[in-house]
Amino acid sequence: MTVFNINRAYGMKNVNALDNSALLKHASSVFSESAHQSTSARYTQIPTIHIVDALRNEGWMPVSAAETKVRDESKKGYAKHLLRFRHTNDITRTLNVQDKISEIVLLNSHDGTSSYQLHAGIFRLACANGMIVADSTLQKQCVRHSGNIIGNVIEGLYSIVEDLPAVNAQIENYKSITLNTEEQHALAQAGMALRWEEGESPVKPEQVVQINRREDTANDLWTAFNRIQENILRGGLRGLKRDALGRVKRVTTREVKSVTENVRLNKALWVLADEMAKLKA
Repeated sequence: MTVFNINRAYGMKNVNALDNSALLKHASSVFSESAHQSTSARYTQIPTIHIVDALRNEGWMPVSAAETKVRDESKKGYAKHLLRFRHTNDITRTLNVQDKISEIVLLNSHDGTSSYQLHAGIFRLACANGMIVADSTLQKQCVRHSGNIIGNVIEGLYSIVEDLPAVNAQIENYKSITLNTEEQHALAQAGMALRWEEGESPVKPEQVVQINRREDTANDLWTAFNRIQENILRGGLRGLKRDALGRVKRVTTREVKSVTENVRLNKALWVLADEMAKLKA
């Protein structure tokens, strides 16, 4: 997967919207004018860039783009791609490190492996985490490759926007819940089980919930959840793992670069946080 991250995953306080040249460079499938040969005659091809332009007209600008690296060369230019959109008001306003920003996440492909999907996203500046809200909190909007695609996508956009206050209310609830060390480790352990098979994790729960910056020192559920999400998806943790011959070797966890896996883990981790909130209640 090729990823375009503004200032290393939005490392600065403010970002600029991506123009078409940036999108083309990092997610060329966005511009595919035709569908892959494996799709059926009922498949209606609308290039994702037409959806991007429609969202731009509604005030939502693309700020990040990712594309799956395909093994089948015939699918090059049709691959699954993920775009994150931020409202123009959030692009132009002054932000501080503790801000969180609502985003719209668009997932699509032109090889028949994905419908047009709209997900609610949350971006936290402190750790540059781009989260995706679980369907149990805010249902994704799916638009098939048929019918009035652009109109249905815009309708789905506003359905998500209308429900974003509920997501922010849930986040405020997470912030009000304090987790002790044992509870944080339990949440990290559950998150690790989503990423690695049993006994395959090279790292320990205390590493997965470790603090990477002073803005993440709080012990509330929201902050712990952010630390876990960052450490699991971004990788870079050092640990030990046995190879096929039983020899122990040092490894460093890898960043999750698959579009599909990124969405799956983000949503599953959100579910874990919500379940912890229910237990604490």
